[in-house]
Amino acid sequence: MGALDAQLVPAVDGVAYGLLLFVVAAGLSLAFGTAGVLNLAHGTLYAIGAYTGAELSDGTWGGLLLGLLAGTVAAGVAGALLSVAAEPLSRRGHLAQALLTFGLALMGGNLLIAWFGSDELPVRVPQALDASVTLLGHRYPAYRLVFIVMAVLLAGIGTWVLTRTRAGAAVRAAADDPEMLAVTGISPKAVHTGVLAAAGALAGAAGVLGAPIIGPGPGTSESVLMLSLVVVVLGGMRSLWGILLAAVAVGEVQTLGVSLAPELAPYLLFAAMAAALILRPQRVTLAQEPPPAAAAARPSASASVKDRPASGLSLLLARTPGPVRQLAPLAVLLALLATAPWVVDVYTLSLSSYALALGLVAVSSTVLTGYAGLPVLGQTAPFAVGAYITAIAADEGWTNVGPVQLALAGGAAALFAAVTGPAVIRARGTTVLMITLAVGELTSTAVAQMKSVTGGTDGFFDFPATVPLWGGEELSDEVAVYGYVLSAVAVVLVVTVLVLRSRAGQLLTGTRSAEARMRASGHPVSRYLLLAYIGGGALAGVGGSLLVAAQQYVSPADVGFEIAALAMLAAVIGGTTSVVGTLLGVGLIVGTRDWLSSAWPGHGPLLLGGLFVVSVYLLPRGLAGVRPPTVRRWTARSREASS
Repeated sequence: MGALDAQLVPAVDGVAYGLLLFVVAAGLSLAFGTAGVLNLAHGTLYAIGAYTGAELSDGTWGGLLLGLLAGTVAAGVAGALLSVAAEPLSRRGHLAQALLTFGLALMGGNLLIAWFGSDELPVRVPQALDASVTLLGHRYPAYRLVFIVMAVLLAGIGTWVLTRTRAGAAVRAAADDPEMLAVTGISPKAVHTGVLAAAGALAGAAGVLGAPIIGPGPGTSESVLMLSLVVVVLGGMRSLWGILLAAVAVGEVQTLGVSLAPELAPYLLFAAMAAALILRPQRVTLAQEPPPAAAAARPSASASVKDRPASGLSLLLARTPGPVRQLAPLAVLLALLATAPWVVDVYTLSLSSYALALGLVAVSSTVLTGYAGLPVLGQTAPFAVGAYITAIAADEGWTNVGPVQLALAGGAAALFAAVTGPAVIRARGTTVLMITLAVGELTSTAVAQMKSVTGGTDGFFDFPATVPLWGGEELSDEVAVYGYVLSAVAVVLVVTVLVLRSRAGQLLTGTRSAEARMRASGHPVSRYLLLAYIGGGALAGVGGSLLVAAQQYVSPADVGFEIAALAMLAAVIGGTTSVVGTLLGVGLIVGTRDWLSSAWPGHGPLLLGGLFVVSVYLLPRGLAGVRPPTVRRWTARSREASS
């Protein structure tokens, strides 16, 4: 009885924590389930409310009410503006929305820190609530008990509005049958805008009231977003009661679970999220993403030049052997990269080595997203496997020879992908995003927790440097490191491009664009997807090995959610069917985040977010779609002539 009694306070804390997450997650569920917007800026809306409430809090009821009003209105307006920004992307699938909202989240988070400072703000609750009360023999903060009551009221009001009012009926109709709603004279677009404004207002109100529980600080947005995603996945997209139960369960894991089983608690949330997604019947998963626009546009490009006379250059391209023609863009890029040691300074060369290593993770996302139709958000998991296997092998004295390290890292990452792949390939669309996100977060958590093996959050360092070839010397300067990384990346990418342009790549593309027809024709689609997932894992694992060779250090921050998101977004910016475009996308991201931001210290996320927002509007087909008309004509004519 004494042990149970000692856990009373953490258990009540879990209820308060869970109800806070419920209010936030309900808004996220509305935005996604009704308006169809994958809002990765939802945590930032919470942060807007939290910062506003903390700034206006002065220990009085007036300060709390003023903060609640201002924070709710500010976040609601931000939600409405986000709806307007996302509307032009409604037909381009969830990846474009993810790129936009992630960019807006980076910009908003950076602006909040610039305005309010990088330290966590103190929150002063009304003096009457800044005390403890007796709860079953224990002292407990009065504010948290009052918050529980307020959260229950918010939940009740929200449920009543959705189920008992005309506005709620319009929201449900906008999700179930928008065409019929339009016939009644109600604009589905207006409903979607109202839903996102309401979702933002809910998040803002939760931020103001929940600031004493999850306070405003630099990591608040990401933490709240992750927890809200877990709640929505566990509870179900359209079930408020399910979300409520899931939120309370997550709250208990975050408080009571940490108290009872601190070693297991970090794994429970994302393990439960992955299990729910894997075991949930596929009939409730979200629709598969449409094929990339660039791929769909190819036949028309060929048809538009079919009857034009072929130029000499077109005939030359047509007579060029297929493998040479397919590798030409990559060869040009690699040749330009080879000149870097003579053109750029040491710091830029170091960034280039890092970008090339990250580029393999992004290319693996391109293979899986653009060719296999599996939009992944957890390729840092095999990336981490490759990185830590390389570091451990060098530290233990097993090997520090580059080719052996690459083979070991690629093999270990491929094995990891083979184990996790069956759970991923049975899903489609956004469900794949969520499963791979859970796998990535579980891997990152394991890396941080296994301190005796990985060094934990302090990182893994002080191991022998890589030797590029047997009998060679250790890599000791940036030029040598860059040469090794570029050589390895060149070999891996040449093989990747040849495979993608081969019969295997055609089968994979057919699986993405016409899966039902492929299955009806007797093709083992699941086997194709699993092999692609394993190959993508091997690519990411080799990238992890090169990361260790480049920076002689690896930590959980190098393999966390932010890196996974950047790799995926680099693939989207580059064009999800273009290896060269993806590499250029990585270069843009790393250059903006680490090089360009040096001219404006502290605002790297703002610049990077701006890059994402501009890219999603101006490059609907990615960098691969930006080709002069003459190049498009030459390419189409050569394809026509060769056929």
